Parts: sequence; structure tokens; C-alpha cells
Amino acid sequence: MPIVAFFAQFGPWNWLLLAVALFGLEAVVPGIHFVWFGVAAILVGLIALATDFAWQWQFAAFAVASVATVFIARRFARSDNAPSDAPDLNDRGAQYIGRTVVVENAIESGRGRVRVADTLWQAEGDDAPAGARVRVTGVRGNVLVVEAA
Repeated sequence: MPIVAFFAQFGPWNWLLLAVALFGLEAVVPGIHFVWFGVAAILVGLIALATDFAWQWQFAAFAVASVATVFIARRFARSDNAPSDAPDLNDRGAQYIGRTVVVENAIESGRGRVRVADTLWQAEGDDAPAGARVRVTGVRGNVLVVEAA
């Protein structure tokens, strides 16, 4: 048991060494996985330096702190909490709402095609002849909803 004796001599500093090792793993492994366990190890290390409690309780505190830091991080670091400067970035049809486009294939019986830049889109709306200008008012899946401009 020489390795146990080696680590036993460090006492509470073991937690800070573990934190350094976890931060090192975070630098190598992609994602944000080990940071929160490293933060928990720092917390337990600081508590263990300030107080003298048994190693069993230190492990229990590490488990509780690990779960707490992970849940806190998940709550505040979620991507849906961050406002976007381009909320329609991946919704191409929504980007065209409000634009005036040209009818390529006449809209008859409520369906036709419109040209948006160099792309043809299915369109729904009031009947309009080819070449007419219409305004995009909405999107249903990959079909633009249009009205006379």
C-alpha cells in the first residue's frame, strides 16, 4: 500500500490535485464534461482545508458537489437561454417573410411556384399570374404562404 500512503500524506491537497487533473482532462477531451467535477473537487478541497472531517465525508461532499455543479451548469448553460442575433438562421422559409417575390408558375387553385433569388419555392395563396409580384406572409413546412403585393 505505498501508493495509499503517498496520497495520504497530501491530505486535503489531494482534492486540489484531482481538480488540476480534471482540468487537464478537460483541455484534452472535447466537450465540457470534467470542468464541473474539477470545480466540485476544488470546493471539497477548500472545505477540507478549512475543516478537518473524515475522508468518507469528503467523498460524500464531492458526490453532492459534483451533482450540484452539473445541474447548475446545465440550467444556466443551455443553448435555448442564449438569445440569438439570427433566430431564423436555420429556417430558410421564415427568412423570406415580408419579402416581395415574383410568381414563376402561376398560382392557380391556391398553389404555384415563386422565385426567391435563384431558387423556386412552392407557394400557396390567392391566384396570381406568372410574373406577378406577391409578398410572403408565412411558411407551412417548405411552402411559402403569399398574398398579392
